[in-house]
Amino acid sequence: MIAQCIRWSIGNRFLVLLATLMLTAAGLWSVNRTPLDALPDLSDVQVIVRTTWPGQAPQLIENQITYPLTTTMLSVPGAKTVRGYSFFGDSYVYVLFEDGTDPYWARSRVLEYLSQVQSRLPSQARSALGPDATGVGWIYEYALVDRTGHLDLSQLRALQDWFLKYELKTVLDVAEVASIGGMIRQYQIVLDPNRLRAFNIAHTQVIDAVQKANQEAGGSVLELAEAEYMVRATGYLKTLDDFRSIPLITTPAGVSVRLGDVAQVQIGPEMRRGIAELDGEGETVGGVIIMRSGRNALATIEAVKAKLQSLKSSLPKGVEIVPVYDRSQLIERAVSNLGYKLLEEFIVVALVCLAFLFHLRSALVAIISLPLGILAAFIVMRYQGVNANIMSLGGIAIAIGAMVDAAVVMIENAHKHLEAWRHDHPDREPEPDEHWRVIGESAVEVGPALFFSLLIITLSFIPVFTLEAQEGRLFAPLAFTKTYAMAAAAGLAVTLIPVLMGYLVRGRIPAERDNPINRTLIRWYEPVLAMVLRRPGRAMAITALVVVASLWPLSRLGGEFMPPLDEGDLLYMPSALPGLSAGKAAQLLQQTDRLIKTVPEVASVFGKAGRADTATDPAPLEMFETTIRFKPREQWRAGMTPDKLVAELDRVVRVPGLSNIWVPPIRNRIDMLATGIKSPVGIKVSGASLAEIDRLTGEIERVVKQVPGVSSALAERLRGGRYIDVDINRDAAARYGLNIADVQSVVSAAIGGDNIGETVEGLQRFPINLRYPRELRDSLEGLRNLPVVTERGAQIRLGDVAALTISDGPPMLRSENARLSGWVYVDIRDRDLKSAVQDMQEAVAKKIKLPPAYAISWSGQFEFLERATARLKVVVPGTLMIIFVLLYLTFRRVDEAMLIMATLPFALAGGIWLLWLLGHNLSVASGVGFIALAGVAAEFGVIMLLYLKQAWQRRVEQGRTSRADLLEAIQEGAVLRVRPKAMTVAVIVAGLLPIMWGTGTGSEVMQRIAAPMVGGMLTAPVLSMLIVPVAFYFMRRKETR
Repeated sequence: MIAQCIRWSIGNRFLVLLATLMLTAAGLWSVNRTPLDALPDLSDVQVIVRTTWPGQAPQLIENQITYPLTTTMLSVPGAKTVRGYSFFGDSYVYVLFEDGTDPYWARSRVLEYLSQVQSRLPSQARSALGPDATGVGWIYEYALVDRTGHLDLSQLRALQDWFLKYELKTVLDVAEVASIGGMIRQYQIVLDPNRLRAFNIAHTQVIDAVQKANQEAGGSVLELAEAEYMVRATGYLKTLDDFRSIPLITTPAGVSVRLGDVAQVQIGPEMRRGIAELDGEGETVGGVIIMRSGRNALATIEAVKAKLQSLKSSLPKGVEIVPVYDRSQLIERAVSNLGYKLLEEFIVVALVCLAFLFHLRSALVAIISLPLGILAAFIVMRYQGVNANIMSLGGIAIAIGAMVDAAVVMIENAHKHLEAWRHDHPDREPEPDEHWRVIGESAVEVGPALFFSLLIITLSFIPVFTLEAQEGRLFAPLAFTKTYAMAAAAGLAVTLIPVLMGYLVRGRIPAERDNPINRTLIRWYEPVLAMVLRRPGRAMAITALVVVASLWPLSRLGGEFMPPLDEGDLLYMPSALPGLSAGKAAQLLQQTDRLIKTVPEVASVFGKAGRADTATDPAPLEMFETTIRFKPREQWRAGMTPDKLVAELDRVVRVPGLSNIWVPPIRNRIDMLATGIKSPVGIKVSGASLAEIDRLTGEIERVVKQVPGVSSALAERLRGGRYIDVDINRDAAARYGLNIADVQSVVSAAIGGDNIGETVEGLQRFPINLRYPRELRDSLEGLRNLPVVTERGAQIRLGDVAALTISDGPPMLRSENARLSGWVYVDIRDRDLKSAVQDMQEAVAKKIKLPPAYAISWSGQFEFLERATARLKVVVPGTLMIIFVLLYLTFRRVDEAMLIMATLPFALAGGIWLLWLLGHNLSVASGVGFIALAGVAAEFGVIMLLYLKQAWQRRVEQGRTSRADLLEAIQEGAVLRVRPKAMTVAVIVAGLLPIMWGTGTGSEVMQRIAAPMVGGMLTAPVLSMLIVPVAFYFMRRKETR
């Protein structure tokens, strides 16, 4: 069938060339329209339910909101994990779905189950779905800075909330614009309890009066003088005097008591759970652009920048928008870096072809076919929705060498056939028909085997397609693009390449021995092969010894999920001890930012404590998240590297009470989204009692800190929150005609401060808050003496109806699948992930005794590594079986197929040794490299066996079947065909070297993939050129006479 395809292509070469032009046009169109991003979107399909209940403690939020929501969401179809967070005043429930779930279907199902549970939630609680985005969607952040000093933080926040936010939401593919930091302006009514008592006014009457005084109404329409007039009654509160003049009651003497008589009305800041700081210079206001899931990050960022540029003229004088995080720079660096690598590979491969063939037009066949294969891959990428990113372009990069293998071998075979034809017809050049016939015969001779060998390389990536979850989403684009590129190369090998050879491989073609490279190869190879064939048993024993010896470096290779990716930016994410006040958090944030800014390579520092106003950021106030942007590399000190920079920052930033963690921004958001863990390793303890979980996590923290390689371990404190408990005495309250709700109303409104409405000022809205003066609630004794006026006019103290005590409790609560859990964050440095976790697991198992109904699970990147390893153990053997079947279809002999399969361990040995020499760990990336190496090594064996079989078959047809004839056939098939085999090795190595030795964004991942392949290229050619001939000799020896 393949032979017929080659002959049809030569017979219909005009159609083939026309199809090539159409492929080129479609490929160029696809390249220009393929979205760009730094990394594939690794986030799980998730839906976030955020419920706000202001002023309520975490335990109350957990009991009345988070627990009912999580237990209900466990039943949502396709949900695999339900993660709950209970903070002060907020509940976040993350529903993570199985791979392949449509995100909008998931949102509709969550909304359906939310409607079922809504009736079980408190009436004051407000639930809403988060944006159709994930934490990975944080693509751009900015800070608002007033250089004149005329605007305060509340005015900057109002500018962000009521102007910039809504303007930026109009940008295509922006899901949400989250505000962070600053102060929200609040109208504060500070009641004087003594005056309330004097007038016998309950605080509930004040709330009712304020709400009735802040409204507008319509009175339909009137017809006057044949015109229609719409009636409206104004009534919104606009000024502080409007508040002060609100009537509360009228005394028996007919005197109106107004709000100004019993309260002080002022403007102040609302209580906040998020703080922003810039460059250690003081607090600021920031904004976060959150992109809709699966959209084009680069295009969205460019549109946001263009919008911000157009809005600059609308900002108050002196106000600037300062970018503090911009993912487009990473995207452009990553894509341009890999683009340059592809160009370098292309040039190097072209030079290798030219050097070996010594014929420019012949080299052009390979050079032309290479970009066509890449363009074909881009066409499929475009319609499948695969972005151009580090991984997808990396798949093309590691395929380039193998893509030209078929062209190289077919060109070299055409040279041999034309050389033989000229030897038979020394006095003339071939006629056009004769030339095309010779080209066709040469292509048909090797084409089918080459097609199957390229198919083997293509199908060798099946294990990568079976990876699940985050590791699957990370490597699937690489596997897709490499598969498409190799499939395109296989298709071009049996269609376009024979046609191009017919047009370009003509004229004076230099003989193989005229090329000094070929002469040198033959001179070195011939005596070595002869020596090996004289002692075949010894050669096989040495081969087995090399394979066994490679087990030693293999046992010393560490394990990691993924090498660290240098994103160019860095996140500093320390956690302070719980119970931290907002003022202290702002002070610590400024202190750490100022220290970070002292490092010369730092361009800007944007610190965030607590959470932004978005469901995608469930962070407590004590969690800091500082985004560090670095200057361009050329401005760094000599010898400075990213690793040295992190080490220096770690030395510089030493603040008591803060545990340092340095992570890349995107990587961190992905990990926190998938596992909730912000460090490489997380230990989750689940159970029923918070006190017991807190004890266990504390013990685990102490144990794992002693493990070598653990740079920091921090157990989240579940008992560090400080509480004032108001224990209501039901009997005492009943004596004064009060029930539990009445007393709780005093606690929430008078002490905590209730937002009882909002002002309407044009397009802006600001909250109205009511509470007692600070001096009456700034101590425990003051709270006991807090005046309370009952509905019947009785005047009592809060201490008369309740006991007030101080206690410890949870600062926040986490749950996973409706079970309470406590987490330990572990950061590892200067050691591989796998062995460190194994040591930690041993230490924990030995020293920690778990009570019944409590469990420990290991999470973070380790969880991904374990899942990927388990999956590959199952799938790789199946893939090897598929390769074996393809080999059998190629040679139609089981022993020959087994020979190629048996050579693979020797080929992999070189990759193992090089990984060990480079100090790399075994990771999913290096596993992908080994999978690619296995396919290429199989191809080498196929090509060698093909030539050996052809040489032996010719002698069998001539009746020459002695042992000497067999050795002669091996000599011819191996030595005289050394050029195509050397070329296939050279083009693959040449294609990998720019990746292997390159630097820049994305190089870390690509080097882990390329290293096993480069190492294997040192042993696989030796195997195919020495051991395969020896094995062939053993297999055919019994056929000799």
